Amino acid sequence: MLVVETISKIRHWYFQEGRPIKRICRDLGVSRKTVRKVIRSGATEFSYERSVQPQPKLGPWREELDRMLAENVRRPKRERLTRIRIFEDLRVQGYEGGYDAVRRYAASWSKATSEASADAYVLLRRRRTFGATLRPWRSLPIRLEP
Repeated sequence: MLVVETISKIRHWYFQEGRPIKRICRDLGVSRKTVRKVIRSGATEFSYERSVQPQPKLGPWREELDRMLAENVRRPKRERLTRIRIFEDLRVQGYEGGYDAVRRYAASWSKATSEASADAYVLLRRRRTFGATLRPWRSLPIRLEP
C-alpha cells in the first residue's frame, strides 16, 4: 500500500526534478509498474483488499472445523480449547494446512455466530422500597437465536 508521502515523492522527483523512473524505483524500493501507475493517475492513495480469501487446504476440513468450533462454544469457559489447540487436533486428523488459515476461519465463524444471536434482558419483577430510593430492576440475561 502506498501512502500519500511516497506518492508525492514519486511525483515530485519525476515531474519537478526530472529523475528517471528506474532511479525512483531504486531509491524508494518500489516496482517500475507502481511508479508508472502513480505518474499516470491522479489518485492520492492506492490500496488493495482481497474480496474473497482463498482457502484451498481448509476447504475439505470446513465441516469438521465447524463441528469442533460449535462443540467448543457449548463447553464451559474453563474447558474451552484455544484456537491453537483446535488446530493441533485438526493436524492429528490429517489437516496439512497452516494455523493462520484456521485462526482466520475461526475468527470469522465466531463473528458470524455472535451476530446471529443477540443478548436480551427479561424483566422478572420490580423491587421498590419505601422512601426516596428505588432499587434497580431485576433481570436475567437470555439468548435469542433465530
